[in-house]
Amino acid sequence: MSQRITIDHRAAPALRHPEKAHRPDNPIQRKPSWIRVKAPNHPVYHETRALMRDAGLVTVCEEAACPNIGECWSQRHATMMIMGEICTRACAFCNVTTGMPKHLDSDEPRRVGEAVAKLGLRHVVITSVDRDDLPDGGAEHFAQVIRSIRETSPETTIEILTPDFLRKDGALEIVVAARPDVFNHNIETVPRLYPTIRPGARYYQSVRLLDGVKRLDPSIFTKSGLMLGLGEERMEVAQVMDDFRIADVDFLTLGQYLQPSAKHAAVEKFITPDEFDGYAAAARSKGFLQVSASPLTRSSYHADSDFAKLQAARKSRLKESL
Repeated sequence: MSQRITIDHRAAPALRHPEKAHRPDNPIQRKPSWIRVKAPNHPVYHETRALMRDAGLVTVCEEAACPNIGECWSQRHATMMIMGEICTRACAFCNVTTGMPKHLDSDEPRRVGEAVAKLGLRHVVITSVDRDDLPDGGAEHFAQVIRSIRETSPETTIEILTPDFLRKDGALEIVVAARPDVFNHNIETVPRLYPTIRPGARYYQSVRLLDGVKRLDPSIFTKSGLMLGLGEERMEVAQVMDDFRIADVDFLTLGQYLQPSAKHAAVEKFITPDEFDGYAAAARSKGFLQVSASPLTRSSYHADSDFAKLQAARKSRLKESL
């Protein structure tokens, strides 16, 4: 008896993280009570989501599976991710899709500017995937987005969260010349863990980048952050803080690393709120203008209110120095 075989010619969905497919699984641990968040259901959350879809924009809130998306989008705060949703790096902690990115969308800066105006944002955060495939790492695209926002929303303050522009000579100068209000670049973890957690990056390149911003334009606020719970030691975090202060970094963020999938780096420890308070106290004693440290702290979490505090702290310190 013959049997008819049906062949499905539809292409299988591409793996989100093809480079991680053959890694052994790291079981995802149950989160402690202090990290639980509510599912998003506020009407404004859905309005913000619809606006991003209509404008054809990508957000790191979704791509990186941020736990604060419900709260932030309900307040019309969304961190826009430019230059596509595919990253050329393969960091062990990151949930953003990896692979070869598509061509740059030359209309994206205009759409970002219009979306910022429609949302009526007082402060906006713009980040991107790594674009090692581009000669300037996407620096000019960042600059175009900043200029577009300045045109549509001149009163809006702009915070950018950039790649490290590794081996991209002149890229930093292009971005700084566009004069964002805050230049953020995350160190992510301590130097010892870079080979396994952030293998495509170089710790001291990231520190030099932040230092370079201040050398080019001291008026721009600089900001960086670490994820805790990856196996770092307390003294290693303290050393990173010292490196930041030598580079005159203004704002430090510290948050809990959360494992996106079984193929990502494992959570070695859930840092307690009291431990975060201890880290924050240590950071303040080292002279940062602003410190945000809690399990759910992320780079752009409460960025608008934090920027106001950052401005106030600078004014206060200038008065003290007179």
